Amino acid sequence: MIKNNFSDNFDKKNLEDLNNFCEECKNEDESVSQNLILNGFKLCKSCKASKTIFPI
Repeated sequence: MIKNNFSDNFDKKNLEDLNNFCEECKNEDESVSQNLILNGFKLCKSCKASKTIFPI
């Protein structure tokens, strides 16, 4: 049987990305993984709202 190392590395990287920690406030929230999938940003819902209202 042939072992595929690429898929093992890809799975580990994806699991590290879905750790539910916001990049802005460093708090853990369920909405971080949802926003990562929908928008491509690791932000919680409160940081996303503040970035939308005050983009600077």
